[in-house]
Amino acid sequence: MPTVSATSQPSTCPVTDAATSPDEPAATSDAGKVGTRLRRLPRAAAFWLVGLTAATLLAASSAPSPLYPVFQAEFGFSAITLTSIFAVYVLALLAALLTVGRLSDFIGRRPVLAAALVVEAGAMAVFLGADSVTWLVAARIVQGLATGAAVGVLGAYLLDLQPPDGSRLGSLVNSVAPTSGLGLGAIGTGVLVQYAPHPTKLVFVVLLVLFGLLLAATAVLPETVRRVPGGVAALRPTVAVPAPARTAFLTALPTMLATWALGGLVFSVGGSLLGSVFDQRNEAVIGLVLGVFALAGAAAALAFNTTAPETVTLVGVAALVAGTVLFLIGVAAASLTVFVIAAVVSGAGFGSAFLGSLRSMTQLAEPHQRAGLLSAVYVVSYLAFSIPAVVGGVLITHIGIRDTSLGYGALVGLLALTSLALGLVTLRRARPAGG
Repeated sequence: MPTVSATSQPSTCPVTDAATSPDEPAATSDAGKVGTRLRRLPRAAAFWLVGLTAATLLAASSAPSPLYPVFQAEFGFSAITLTSIFAVYVLALLAALLTVGRLSDFIGRRPVLAAALVVEAGAMAVFLGADSVTWLVAARIVQGLATGAAVGVLGAYLLDLQPPDGSRLGSLVNSVAPTSGLGLGAIGTGVLVQYAPHPTKLVFVVLLVLFGLLLAATAVLPETVRRVPGGVAALRPTVAVPAPARTAFLTALPTMLATWALGGLVFSVGGSLLGSVFDQRNEAVIGLVLGVFALAGAAAALAFNTTAPETVTLVGVAALVAGTVLFLIGVAAASLTVFVIAAVVSGAGFGSAFLGSLRSMTQLAEPHQRAGLLSAVYVVSYLAFSIPAVVGGVLITHIGIRDTSLGYGALVGLLALTSLALGLVTLRRARPAGG
């Protein structure tokens, strides 16, 4: 895979407060000929602006979650339709990520990010005008395409702009910013729906304004990639697990399935579950419960940033098992307190288990193999995020949301236990080799 530098590392083009974009001819800096050029942001400011953009995009992606029960009551659709609306977003995101995810390596970070923000703003406009299920589906598809296109460029941008001190701040923000955005998006939407006017519109007005501002800000972001040929070829998906990482990938498979399947349940029917089983009608509380699941994951990623990946995975999977047990108890007993604790514990398990698994796999791949490996991880994760949720929607129409959630939680717990057992076996086998 062609990369941004000969060493297959993030671009090291100089980034200063007035840096000339590497893909722009020097003549454009002649103020007498073309006027005064915009000054580029300093490296540190640009880094945090990109991180803020990542958080805002993911906040927008979780914003509809507390609104699903509201839309369901307004448009009168079934649980199958609800989970399908959720799933089309995930599948559109995956399609965009696999096709245009590497495009910024060839045509530059800024143009791809700007295009993604334009499409994302368009999705917010579609949400504002949505008056039927068809328009909700369309809005989620457009949003998925925009988010998928942006995820690839934002991750690379953060690595390009991270401090050159070996701190791995780019990787940390890559993990924490999106997950934090998911949590804050759900919480913010819940508060606006409960206490502000126009519950199904205002949040999208706010997000539309934010994306407009972020789009304008791309004009002052420094470019870190020189344009090179190969952009069309980069649109062809590359999904491959390199031989050295295959054992780690197979070992991590139950972890990826368990964590993302649980996330799919929470962000698709979590709001309906809180209303039906726990009789919770306060949308701010619903948004808070959904949000703490994601925020706990972000906190865990931050806390275990420097811990060995094998340890992080085991701790995370153990927390996922414990959280799933609490989830089952909370739903069976209709105890909101236990359910909230389950959201915190399982959310922390989600964040740390996936982070540890990802680091265990990527450290075994050569730089030129990582794109294919990450694509394989994304395929497994996002399919686990969406398909079980749709199956759950079908089951809800037959056996109800309570029994479906109990069965769903039991399956996640079984996968988590399998992952924990595999992790312990792998750790035991590795000990003699480590001395």
